[in-house]
Amino acid sequence: MPIIARIALFATLIAPVIAPLPSSAQDIAAGERSWNKCRACHQVGETAKNLVGPQLNGLFGRPAGSVEGYSYSAANKNSGLTWDEAVFADYIKDPKAKIPGTKMIFAGIKNDKEIADLTAFLKQYDKDGKKP
Repeated sequence: MPIIARIALFATLIAPVIAPLPSSAQDIAAGERSWNKCRACHQVGETAKNLVGPQLNGLFGRPAGSVEGYSYSAANKNSGLTWDEAVFADYIKDPKAKIPGTKMIFAGIKNDKEIADLTAFLKQYDKDGKKP
């Protein structure tokens, strides 16, 4: 087999293996598994209550430190943050770095895909804990 034919055959066989993978969409099921890291302190859903941390229904679009009935740190209440995907992603990587003085004790989630999946899971819940 001529060298050109061998190169073409090799390229045809190996290209799918080394080609960049398409970026994957957010995965709500994977986000629910990631949620297991959060559920010891937080709840979501129609019966969600404040625990060690506030309930997280309707998180995105709400100002930090604003869940009724939860006793926030002054740092959180005065952070001036409004939760959106970018703020949440930055916060969940290292809560104490994003809001120095927060009482949230959590090492953080460093993997961007896991954060995106967790975000998709949380975004399902409106302020009343209902899924659309």
